[in-house]
This record gives sequence, structure tokens and C-alpha cells, in this order.
Amino acid sequence: MSIGEVLALLRGEFPDITVSKIRFLEGEGLIEPQRSPSGYRKFTHADVERLRYILTEQRDRYLPLRVIKDHLEAAAREDVPVARPRAVPGERAEVRLSREELLDASGLDEETLTELEDFGLLAGVARRYDADALAVARSVGALAAFGVHARHLRPVKAAADREAALVEQAVAPLLRRRAPGAIDRADETAREISELLLLLHAALVRTEVRGVLGR
Repeated sequence: MSIGEVLALLRGEFPDITVSKIRFLEGEGLIEPQRSPSGYRKFTHADVERLRYILTEQRDRYLPLRVIKDHLEAAAREDVPVARPRAVPGERAEVRLSREELLDASGLDEETLTELEDFGLLAGVARRYDADALAVARSVGALAAFGVHARHLRPVKAAADREAALVEQAVAPLLRRRAPGAIDRADETAREISELLLLLHAALVRTEVRGVLGR
């Protein structure tokens, strides 16, 4: 297959996949497509499955590329095919990254990560960072390309704190009941309210941006 055909196969599952991404993974030694006599990349079905494994590990388990590469090399030494972990519906993969792994997975430098912690935008627990911390780090890294840095994001953190307070207020009566299953119901309610607040927040931001652009 050509690189365009590979994109067509993977884009439904991984909308962010690009030619540049595939070339980057090749440059990092995670994939090794064959080359035609004229120099074009030619991919096999095994190459596509290897890409699926890499992209899934990044998306669902937030693993750094060097860790994924270690897993691939170990599978090659044992002569076993790589297999994507089966996702359990409703279950979120547990992520516990060291500081070095967080820096590696997010692309941030030490100074920026320290700044994020100083501003309260993310925090580790027992010197480990979870999936949300990684999501924050990656988002801040992407925003930096547009000139938006950690110091500009204090209003975003303040808004998140206020929205969390709304969720806390809504679930407090459930927690006070101390009935069997109350904690589970409170957790489910908190998740549902959080998702609705996220949708509302996104819609309001889009509306305000259209106003700024005069649309």
C-alpha cells in the first residue's frame, strides 16, 4: 500500500494521523516500510497493524514512544506479533508517568512543566502523573505554538475551579445520604454533569469567538 492508502485505512480510527506523523514514526525507528525502486514507501498489512498498535498505545495508554519501541523490540525478540490491548467499555486505562516520562510524552521542557505546576494547572501524586496531567501538558504544548503560554491560562484554571464547585454542590446531597451505592451514584452524576458542562463551555467559547471574528 502507498502512504495515502494507509492514511485512508487509519483515519477513521485515528483522525489526527497525517503523512508527517507516519514519517516521524519512521524516523524514530518504530516502523520500517519498504521502498519501491523509485523511492516511494510501500506498506504491508503488518506495517498497518504495527501503526495501529503504536497509535493505540499513544492514545489510550499515553505511553511515550520510547516505551512503545521497547515493547515492539521485545515482541520481535520473542517472535510474537504485536497486539493492541482490548479496551473494556467504560474503563479508562490507568496512567502513572514519572516526571521524565511526562516530559517525554508531552514534549514539554522542565521549565514549562514547573511553570504549569506553579500555576496549579497540573500536579503529580506521589511523584507520578495521570492521564489528565498528560492531557494538560500536551494541550499547553500545542497552545504554545499559537503564542498562548501557561501564564495566560489562569482564567481557564479559574473557570475549571468554578465548574468543579458546581459539580461538588450538585453531588453533595448524594454523598450525605450514606446509603449503599451512594458513592457510585455520586460518581456517575458527577461525570454526567461534568460532560454537560464541557459541552456548554465549548459552545459558549465558539459563540464568543464567532463574535470576535464578526461571524
